Amino acid sequence: MNKKEVFEQVSYMEEQIGQLYQQLGDLKNHLSNVLEENHRLSVENHHLRNRLERANQEADKQENGEEAHDKDLSIGEGYDNLARLYEEGFHICNVHFGSPRQDEDCLFCLLFLNKTK
Repeated sequence: MNKKEVFEQVSYMEEQIGQLYQQLGDLKNHLSNVLEENHRLSVENHHLRNRLERANQEADKQENGEEAHDKDLSIGEGYDNLARLYEEGFHICNVHFGSPRQDEDCLFCLLFLNKTK
């Protein structure tokens, strides 16, 4: 093998390594997106299971003859409901209302909660 062939072979290997590195980066980004979505769905699933459990408990109480509280909400009760929704992991701001929150706090939601106090 002469020097030119060795150089061409090394250049070809370098090109292949670059392509593999690009594929690895793409795969890493895709995996990151899948893991984030999985975490978001797990949190949402957890919140939905908790809400379903509470709804079932309330239905059991009503079947046992206990009276349900009035559905008339005062301002304080409405605020409490919004605060509870926020704590359950959902946005209460007008920007993203109802969508699941990620792990970090939403400044719009916090501003809204502070305004209504």
